[in-house]
Amino acid sequence: MLIAGFPAGAWGTNCYLVAPAAGEECVIIDPGHQAAQGVEEAVAKHRLKPVAVILTHGHIDHVASVVPVCGAHDVPAWIHPADRYMMSDPAKALGRSIGTQLMGELTVGEPDDVKELADGSELKLAGMEFTVAHAPGHTKGSVTFRLPEQADIPPVFFSGDLLFAGSIGRTDLPGGDHAEILESLARVCLPLDDSTVVLSGHGPQTSIGRERATNPFLRQVAAGPGDAATDAAAAPRRGM
Repeated sequence: MLIAGFPAGAWGTNCYLVAPAAGEECVIIDPGHQAAQGVEEAVAKHRLKPVAVILTHGHIDHVASVVPVCGAHDVPAWIHPADRYMMSDPAKALGRSIGTQLMGELTVGEPDDVKELADGSELKLAGMEFTVAHAPGHTKGSVTFRLPEQADIPPVFFSGDLLFAGSIGRTDLPGGDHAEILESLARVCLPLDDSTVVLSGHGPQTSIGRERATNPFLRQVAAGPGDAATDAAAAPRRGM
């Protein structure tokens, strides 16, 4: 499997291109602010053919380049219906202005072909099968994507802004809910094998085993009320 990832734009949002191998079809995950050039460079470097864009949620730092990327390759974008409005109205999703100068750089709106994601669905794209899990808390329409273990390759979990190395997504923007994100962590993340590779929306790669042992929020939902909850309350959040 080939996974080419890079941080893009003002928020350093991780964009990923995923393919069975170089020279084959690929899926693009979260082409955010100023990601279009990086996508084209990765496509050319690895001789890839994009067939779809899939989005972990609708915040502008994850979707700002959806229109140009989908347009350049004539591919659909997949997003959960609860976050679909954010592509056309990013300021409403943030509950504050993100700046007139920055808004002038963005191509706000939907691509020509938008498809909606559903919890538990299996997306068969580019010869791969992504399992979708609805994981609200950061936004109402946040989802994760999981690829199964293959030969000597461990399972891969694209967590969006649900789970980061040492932290979780913020819940103070419209649609955010702290109790809901903890429930999503418990339901979506805890059942995963420790060997699962976590590729998140911001920051470095990690694993479920590492986060189960060290992430105060994941420890909190695993252990219930107690010291882990106290640690989590003092821990910083990440993402927009």
